[in-house]
Amino acid sequence: MHALQIVATVVAWLVFAGAVVMAVRAGRYFVRLFRVGASDPSRFVAKGQRTATMLREILGHTRMLKWTRVGVAHWFVMVAFGALLFTIVEAFGEVSNPRFEWPVIGHWTVYGLLMELIAGLCWISITVLIIIRQVNLPRRRSRSRFLGSTAWQAYYVEWTIFAICASIFAIRTFKIAAGDFPYPTWATPLSHAFGSIFTGMPHGTALNLVTICALVKLLVSWVWFIVIGLNLTMGVAWHRFLAFFNIFFKRNSDGAAALGPLKPMADADGKPLDFEEADPEKDPFGVAQVEQFTWKGLLDFTTCTECGRCQSQCPAWNTGKPLSPKLLVLSLRDHAHAKAPYLLAGGGKDATGEEKASQEQLAGVDALALAEADRPLIGGPDENGVIDPDVLWSCTTCGACVEQCPVDIEHVDHIVDMRRYQVLIESSFPTEAGVMLRNLENKGNPWGANPNTREDWTKSLDFEIPRVGSDEAADFEYLYWVGCAGAFDDKAKKTAKSVATLLHEAGVEFAILGEGETCTGDPARRMGNEFVFQMLAQQNVETLNEAFEGRDKAKRRIVASCAHCFNTLAREYEQLGGEYSVVHHTQLLADLVAAGKLTPVTPIEGGVTYHDPCYLGRHNRIFEPPRELIGAAAGSGDGAAAGDGAASGLTEMPRFAERSFCCGAGGARMWMEERIGKRINVERVEEARSTGAKTIAVACPFCMTMMSDGVNATKPDGVDAENDVEVLDVATVLLRSLGK
Repeated sequence: MHALQIVATVVAWLVFAGAVVMAVRAGRYFVRLFRVGASDPSRFVAKGQRTATMLREILGHTRMLKWTRVGVAHWFVMVAFGALLFTIVEAFGEVSNPRFEWPVIGHWTVYGLLMELIAGLCWISITVLIIIRQVNLPRRRSRSRFLGSTAWQAYYVEWTIFAICASIFAIRTFKIAAGDFPYPTWATPLSHAFGSIFTGMPHGTALNLVTICALVKLLVSWVWFIVIGLNLTMGVAWHRFLAFFNIFFKRNSDGAAALGPLKPMADADGKPLDFEEADPEKDPFGVAQVEQFTWKGLLDFTTCTECGRCQSQCPAWNTGKPLSPKLLVLSLRDHAHAKAPYLLAGGGKDATGEEKASQEQLAGVDALALAEADRPLIGGPDENGVIDPDVLWSCTTCGACVEQCPVDIEHVDHIVDMRRYQVLIESSFPTEAGVMLRNLENKGNPWGANPNTREDWTKSLDFEIPRVGSDEAADFEYLYWVGCAGAFDDKAKKTAKSVATLLHEAGVEFAILGEGETCTGDPARRMGNEFVFQMLAQQNVETLNEAFEGRDKAKRRIVASCAHCFNTLAREYEQLGGEYSVVHHTQLLADLVAAGKLTPVTPIEGGVTYHDPCYLGRHNRIFEPPRELIGAAAGSGDGAAAGDGAASGLTEMPRFAERSFCCGAGGARMWMEERIGKRINVERVEEARSTGAKTIAVACPFCMTMMSDGVNATKPDGVDAENDVEVLDVATVLLRSLGK
């Protein structure tokens, strides 16, 4: 061993030792910090299923591949990160002995070929990702998904990977030049192509260069660990390790995104909070301090890769609102880690705001950490708040961020948890939403309409609808949940009439609750008022259980027209003992058309485009039934059937299905003024107009209102209402195609 090899070996092992120390230190810190968070025992059930989900998502890159080009490139980089560990061990040998090869497998052509392919594809892939980042830099694209990401960290990680791949080929290049490379040209063509450049290099020089390149590879690799060990908020690097845990502990063990039902409020032990026994001075009512998030929440924040996919899909961000799901998560992450020395010393406030730690415990805590501990979680610039109220209340809970996140961060749950504290404890929320809450409490509907008029929409029908409890409704097959909008909103009443007429035409035995129905509580829950939600929900569950008395779940059938009512009845009432078989009206009507009980005969002219309601599509994965109905209605007379989907007459918007753009009504935003930026419904209607379709089909009364208002706000000059785009529920589209 020459002097060069001795020095290189010593340096390599010293840097490696430092990297191990930093990695162990970081791991212990993360465990301690995450344990500060609130309990959540639900994350530990179904471990086998969780393991399968984690392996499927990571190895199959199921979420990353939703963005195909980026997903494919990232997959090769991910595989290389693990597989190229073999070359790390090789490099340790090569700094001491440039002729080193793995025992047994070191001379196998298959091994040489695999490392060539993996390193080569990784090199190409990281180059592609670097180019994509450069093309999409904030200075080149407005509202870039990388805006707000920590640029130097991303560059450092990307160029580290690039340099490691380059080092692998440099080592192989000089081994070829030295004549000590065991693999044939056909198996390692790229290495041999580089090696041919240095043909004739002195043997000793080539071997020394092998040692130098191996040392460079080790230094680049282990210094990377030291750097990330010194930057514990470096999610673009740490997600390579934390993503395994974040995906394993995701809310739904079957792999479904954290959409649909909200998690109920929990007590200190992570069990659902019982409002009848809860004590605001002891039990957490939402999240007021970062440590009141569950440990999974703290893991979420730290795992964020800063990729900005959530940001690029967020309707608030895309219309000039201050909310970016990415920046919100990064703010919470940075705050949690800045506050960590205080928390790990035992600091924290109880429900009454009293400090839990003694002066002795906090004596050694850094002044910056103590100052961070005094920051309010929610507050404007004057209060030095972590999250601005305008950010918190811009969210429509559409779930686009959760749908797109490659590491399963649960943005919506965290946002609603912060809203809960603001509403229930601070009584701090947009003023106009208070009117809606009072209407829910006093009238049982957000409009404040007289509950005695809930059945008035039926008066213009030419047939009677049985009421549950009457003799005529003794054998009803479906309970039609009309919803507050269907009962009180003029536009939504047309949908209720269309659905009722179609069910009647198809011979479906159905009944309504009439005045016995009240709001499901969705807007209250989404804005954070869990108390009002549970009050309304428990009332409805009691009413429904009485209506379905004696029936098992399969025969407790409900058809709902409102996507929000559908989600609440089907997914959230289970949390309160209400188990029903709930379908959306588009699902039932699609089945009736497929069975030949409803036959469209009059094609819808002018073309149709369909707006996916967030709470029907993204939250509940119901994409095809509305399209099947539109395909049948728009293609009627040409032999089109429901199963033909969008084969005739349906033109998709650029953003549709799971990437559909929100109408702006979710998260109780329907009852809040939109004062910042462009109106979300205007953005969506402009997108609908770009298709050239004369009909915008919707499947939710909230969407009906927002899209109709958007059409009125964007009406071209010189176009009267009769010749403009028309917004119709899918049921009304189908009814028209029946010639009704």
